[in-house]
Amino acid sequence: MLQLEHCPALYGATPRLNGAPLHLSSDIMRSDARKNYDHILAVARDLLSGEGADASLRDIARKAGVGDGTLHRHFSTREALLEALLRTSFDALSARAGELAKCEQADEALLSWLREAIVVTHSYKGVIAPMVAAIADENSALHSSCVDLRQAGAELLRRAQARGLARDDMDGDDLFALISALAWLADQPPLVPRADHLFDIISDAILLRRAGVVSENERA
Repeated sequence: MLQLEHCPALYGATPRLNGAPLHLSSDIMRSDARKNYDHILAVARDLLSGEGADASLRDIARKAGVGDGTLHRHFSTREALLEALLRTSFDALSARAGELAKCEQADEALLSWLREAIVVTHSYKGVIAPMVAAIADENSALHSSCVDLRQAGAELLRRAQARGLARDDMDGDDLFALISALAWLADQPPLVPRADHLFDIISDAILLRRAGVVSENERA
C-alpha cells in the first residue's frame, strides 16, 4: 500500500510502498507544490476580484480543485493569501515611486503615485479593512507589504515637502490613511461618480501650489 509520511523539506510527504521509501526527486515535489501554489493564487485572484476579500476560502479550494488542507499549507490565514495577492502590486508601486522620485516636478510625481496606489488597493473589494488593521499589527501577514507601501509614498511626500510643494504637517501615515479612505470610497457604488472630484479635493489639500500657496523659495 502506498503511504505518505510528512516531510517538510519536500512540501508535505515522503511516499512509501509497503514501508519502503520511494526516492522521488525533491525538485519534482517542489515543482508540483509551486504549480499548486500558483494555481490556487490564480483562482483566488479571480474569486476575490469578483466577491471581495471576504470570499470563502473553502470556495477557493474547491474551485482550485484542492483540499482545504492543501490551501492551508500554502496560505495559513486569509491575510497570508491577501499578502500573496497584493505583494506583486505593492512591489510594483514601490518601484514606481523610485522612478517618480527622479521627476523634476515632485508634486506631480506624488499625485501620480497616489492615484496609482488607490487603483491598486481598490483591485480587491473589501481589502482596505484588513490593510488598515495590518499596518498597526506587526504579527499580521499583511504588515510588511503595507509598511513598504507606506514607505514608498512617504518618500515621495518628503521630497515634495522639501521643495515647499506639499504641506508639512502630514507624513506617510496620513498618506496611507488617505489612500485607504479614497479606495474605500471607490467601493461605494453611490459615491463612485464623485470619486474623481473627491480625489481633486484631497489633492488640493495636500499640494500647496494647487491650493494657491507659494513657498518662500518660489517667491524669491
